[in-house]
Amino acid sequence: MIRALMTAASGMKAQQKQVDTIANNIANVNTGGYKRSDLTFRSLLYQTYVEPGTATAQNAMSPSGLQIGSGVEISGSRRSFRQGELMPTDSPFHMAINGQGFFQVQLPNGEFYYTRDGHFQRDGDGNVVTSEGYKLQGFPIISPDVIEVSIAEDGTITTRTSESDVGTQAGVLQLWRFANPEGLKAQGNNLYSETASSGTGAAQNPGTSGTGRIIHRHVERSNVEVVEELVGLIMAQRNYEVNSRAVQAADEMLQQTNQMIR
Repeated sequence: MIRALMTAASGMKAQQKQVDTIANNIANVNTGGYKRSDLTFRSLLYQTYVEPGTATAQNAMSPSGLQIGSGVEISGSRRSFRQGELMPTDSPFHMAINGQGFFQVQLPNGEFYYTRDGHFQRDGDGNVVTSEGYKLQGFPIISPDVIEVSIAEDGTITTRTSESDVGTQAGVLQLWRFANPEGLKAQGNNLYSETASSGTGAAQNPGTSGTGRIIHRHVERSNVEVVEELVGLIMAQRNYEVNSRAVQAADEMLQQTNQMIR
């Protein structure tokens, strides 16, 4: 019965973390470029009483043995980089990635982070930055006399300084790819950092080598599906409830044993 208490308790702890993850997904349903997370689980240590294949008689053996597990634990989290819905905007510096890839931004301390959130703006120095003021790498400085900025799907940036100006190519914005984007570390503020698991980032021109295309005057919404999250929340709640009933059943069995001893 003591084993049952601990085993059921491990299930309750795991489902609590599942609820925490689902709650975070739902909370970020309107966060630009947010990617939902899932938890993965694994069974804990098994105690073996009878090894599978143990001889039970002459020319006979146990087909499955006897093993009893000790519960469950969380083995990790997995981030889904499934494409989010693209929403049109009126901002000349808003961009969305249709496909794979990340924008690279630089923090004040010189570190490089990566994001799918395309809510960029122009600051007082003409730099294109995130809402926190982090510079978008690869984007040219936009002078005050520029009246229009156009960004093609292949990343080509064209500026105009007057109505009669046919446009001047100011640069090409590249996107960054990783061998394992799920290995990126979430840093908050819609930013990710490179890790040994993600591999080293490589710059690619949009629309080439499997890299996504840049959609100007659009932003990518969160890929959270509220209905799916609510279904997962109900399942996690029911699993938690069942584990709590197992705790209750084990407690009642212990109580009956104590009463027999008395």
